[in-house]
Amino acid sequence: MRNVRRSTPSEAHSIRRDTRGAPARFTATQAKNEFGRVLEMALHGDAVVITKHDAPKAILISVDQFNRLTHATESTLDTLSLEFDALLAGMQSPKSSAAMKAAFAASPAELGKAAVIAARKRG
Repeated sequence: MRNVRRSTPSEAHSIRRDTRGAPARFTATQAKNEFGRVLEMALHGDAVVITKHDAPKAILISVDQFNRLTHATESTLDTLSLEFDALLAGMQSPKSSAAMKAAFAASPAELGKAAVIAARKRG
């Protein structure tokens, strides 16, 4: 049977949240040795930072928190897309809409000819 090292009192103190509410921090070894405790913290809504060589390398969160984060991004992106489409539709007059359709349907030769005409008008 392997000998599992327990946290010393000073290590246990470093695992707790600080007074500003920062996430709990565990070294990779502590997280491995105390996985049940780490998991319980995540399941109760606490984010847990896992460090390696004193640098944060991973964060453990509950599935509920993960789902909220990923769905929030999707909802925000969908909302922004709808708002953009509405703004774009509101800015386009029938004349400009027809011109854009014609520009996208134009051949390379037609686009080149239009570019030359526009350049001559400017200058």
